[in-house]
Amino acid sequence: MKYDVIVLGSGPGGYVAAIRAAQLGFKTAVVEKESLGGICLNWGCIPTKALLKSAQVFDYLKHASDYGLTVTAYDKDFPAVIQRSRGVADGMSKGIQFLMKKNKIDVIEGSGKLKPGKKLDVTSKDGNKTEYSADHIIIATGARSRELPNIPQDGKKVIGYRQAMTLPEQPKSMIVVGSGAIGVEFAHFYHSMGTEVTIVEFLPNLVPLEDEDISKQFERSIKKAGIKVMTSSSVERIDTSGNGVKAFVKTAKGEEIIEADILLSAVGIKSNIENIGLEEVGIATDRDKILVNDWYQTNIPGYYAIGDVVPGPALAHVASAEGITCVEKIKGLHVDKIDYGNIPGCTYATPEIASVGMTEKQAKEKGYELKIGKFPFSASGKAKAAGTPDGFVKVIFDAKYGEWLGCHMIGAGVTDMIAEAVVARKLETTGHEIIKSVHPHPTMSEAVMEAAADAYGEVIHL
Repeated sequence: MKYDVIVLGSGPGGYVAAIRAAQLGFKTAVVEKESLGGICLNWGCIPTKALLKSAQVFDYLKHASDYGLTVTAYDKDFPAVIQRSRGVADGMSKGIQFLMKKNKIDVIEGSGKLKPGKKLDVTSKDGNKTEYSADHIIIATGARSRELPNIPQDGKKVIGYRQAMTLPEQPKSMIVVGSGAIGVEFAHFYHSMGTEVTIVEFLPNLVPLEDEDISKQFERSIKKAGIKVMTSSSVERIDTSGNGVKAFVKTAKGEEIIEADILLSAVGIKSNIENIGLEEVGIATDRDKILVNDWYQTNIPGYYAIGDVVPGPALAHVASAEGITCVEKIKGLHVDKIDYGNIPGCTYATPEIASVGMTEKQAKEKGYELKIGKFPFSASGKAKAAGTPDGFVKVIFDAKYGEWLGCHMIGAGVTDMIAEAVVARKLETTGHEIIKSVHPHPTMSEAVMEAAADAYGEVIHL
């Protein structure tokens, strides 16, 4: 069984790489041990957004009177909310199956293990082993929930993101350890459904990768909503011997014991690089990542790696871009290296967060003289009309040349707005060009233009 390209893993890196390879005329196969679409589509990006949509609709019902509406009776059906989320994921997975057939890509079901000589064995669920070979093998095995030794996951009282999506019943209380995107999205969902939620974050700020102004606004917003927040705190140990779970939390004031029905560990991810044959082939790794060059080639010719198993942002859109870049380079096309300084990051809690480029602190550390502008959604007609005035857009420009160094947003719908900044930065657009680009009124996106105008002392609506 010989192919031009075999992709190990069918997540947003793997299946996209396979499709692009097929488009370029390669005889292509993809190896998958679970469901097409990988974690993102089946257990990550897509089903979590379905859960968050249910939470948003439920919040609208709770605040119907704010919009002049009277809803006399409403309630949630937690199992139905979970079932809807699973249905959305299943439908998307079927869509990937269609794309595989459309592009004439062979789907090989089973666990793949790399072998020297550009070969790999695939073991099916019934234990049968088949050898395949290819001119090019792309590793796209993704990642899973990271476990801390002092917070072992049992899948019942102490869970990872996967179990958080399919709990049979809603917990009355939950501790969320970690305040990255996964942690705060689940914290928001469960809180909206009525669960009492406490977030424990080791670092001083929530969503610690974001600009400090964004972090502070986010903390204010979720505290106002009723989520308890403990920053500069760490869970030292847990006790699951009782009905729920006890977390022994080290804080600046000493140890505090928190009790809840469920503890969700959202402390990052662990790359899936074990038991796939890396050692047998001699592929180099470092600190849980496969080492690759700018074109995702490993140290062994014919073997490549993309997505969460390589250094860089562990994001679905990054994996997809890496897959396309990798395959196009294999084909011999002229390809530009991915600019990892222009990758947008999005968090889909309420309020949403979106950002690209440098934070204010990072820009100052690099020695730039800055022009910074901010526009609050409280001054936006569209945001006020929609009942979502919380949040702002913050833009950071280099004072000398006008380069757009960073853009940071918090508020309703900002994950759909950030692409303007990504494209503008790619095109080396200056602040003045943003100010002179007429934005439609009334829209949330006007805030980008207004923030740029604020940076240059030309803002109208502040």
